[in-house]
Amino acid sequence: MADQDRLSDNSWPWWHGATFYQVYVRSWRDSNGDGTGDLAGIIDGLDYLESLGIDGIWLSPTMPSPNTDWGYDVSDYYGVHPDLGTTDDLERLVKEAAGHGISVLLDLVPNHTSSAHPWFVDALSGPSAEHRDWYVWAPPKAGNAPPNNWISATGAPAWTFDEASGQYYLHNFLPTQPDLNWWNPAVPAEFESVLRFWWDRGVAGFRIDVAHGLYKDRQLRDNPPATPDDPPEALRDGFRTVYNSHRPEVHEIYRRWRKIADGYEPGRVLLGETWEFDYERLGDYYGRDEAELHLCFNFPFVFSRFSARDIAGVVEATLAGLPAGATPTWTASNHDVGRFPSRWCGNDPRAVKAALLVMATLPGTMVLYYGDELGMTDVDIPRHLQLDEISLARPGVPGRDRCRTPMPWTGGKNGGFTAPSARPWLPLGEHSSLNVQAEHADPASVLNFWRRLGALRRSGQIGTLGHLETVLLDDQCWAYRAGETITVANLSPEPAEVKLRRGAGKILVSTSLGQEGIEAGGHLSLGPWQALVAAGAWPVP
Repeated sequence: MADQDRLSDNSWPWWHGATFYQVYVRSWRDSNGDGTGDLAGIIDGLDYLESLGIDGIWLSPTMPSPNTDWGYDVSDYYGVHPDLGTTDDLERLVKEAAGHGISVLLDLVPNHTSSAHPWFVDALSGPSAEHRDWYVWAPPKAGNAPPNNWISATGAPAWTFDEASGQYYLHNFLPTQPDLNWWNPAVPAEFESVLRFWWDRGVAGFRIDVAHGLYKDRQLRDNPPATPDDPPEALRDGFRTVYNSHRPEVHEIYRRWRKIADGYEPGRVLLGETWEFDYERLGDYYGRDEAELHLCFNFPFVFSRFSARDIAGVVEATLAGLPAGATPTWTASNHDVGRFPSRWCGNDPRAVKAALLVMATLPGTMVLYYGDELGMTDVDIPRHLQLDEISLARPGVPGRDRCRTPMPWTGGKNGGFTAPSARPWLPLGEHSSLNVQAEHADPASVLNFWRRLGALRRSGQIGTLGHLETVLLDDQCWAYRAGETITVANLSPEPAEVKLRRGAGKILVSTSLGQEGIEAGGHLSLGPWQALVAAGAWPVP
């Protein structure tokens, strides 16, 4: 089914099998030469985005912020940061993107605000302030100790003492990011207003930051210590975060938000940053008896080893854990976790293509991070040039700035991201050959390979919801049927021989250039990191 048919066919939601593209706005394209990417730069790049075959863009935070956490410390939920443009610019982007068949999602940060937000400024004025109970406050323990053992993302206690009132306030991230109190009915009511404000202006949906974390345990109990079975990525400094996140009350919020979203025409989409490593609990965020989030990030997939058995195991466990009809969401890079070409692929373009092919052919929705389509890698930024305060608080942890560097458009000075005379807000990586201009001219580039994949996804030939069956799995290779295609992937640096029960069919796309249209038999000789998709699905038994 062609994309426009899919978008207009009421039997499918518009985000069904969609490809989203995360734009880290400050790093994508600078329109005015001040060294910072902006909304006007995205408007200038809409032709490029359309060439990728994407259906929507998710913008990193665009709302006003002091930028102690680069937009994830919001000081006004109803505006646009002046560094990035104006509300008019955002509305223009929404309108012009629609003309390219692209929807726009914003980043919503409901777990916490900036300490500069007027709500928190008022809350600091005293215990009787109007907005005092909009945040989480607690008295100290004996000896003026913090109320419990919760640890913030910086590795320090998640509590800051307010001497004026003699109470602590909670912040699971920086002290400049106080957590909201979702037990206070005024807070969820306010965020419903925020949703409607932007949806009434044509915004297609939200990526929800810290979607698992809104409610905290009412008793503020200590988190329990980790067990040997806990995934390291699910822990914080040796503790399981069971009382300062993952509380069951959050599901009622998403049931309410879902009803609001589905009441629009076309329906708006809710994409959750669900930091959950239990597949059943991940499925709970989609809703079991009542619908909740439309899409949920799959962090077990993000942090999987890139091997045939590991990736296949995560995919099969994910599909088994989701409710019937739920849409899996596949992504491997973002502004927090780093770039998959570095983490999975050793910066090898062959492996990058194989990873993109696998993600593109899995049933469900896919999210690219800007630069994934180039094979863009993490950048080693000297510590004195890093800007991320959370990372700087943890000297032994790789900084997040490494995956937020400017998009390379050309091989020239500043990579075409900003004016040659400007100073980019973060330094660029090596971009003499890894840039849009150079890869556009190279038929064998990662960019041109992605464009072929993107076109197949938009046409509905790959990535649509449906049955997935593993045909072959060993230490090197994974072959699976999904829809009307079969994917065969050698996820190793060594050649592989693959024997299928039947011929794979006509090759639609391959990581090796020039194979499209060739009839693939039952015996395939695959080079290192070679993968292909063939139009020869066998009948499901």
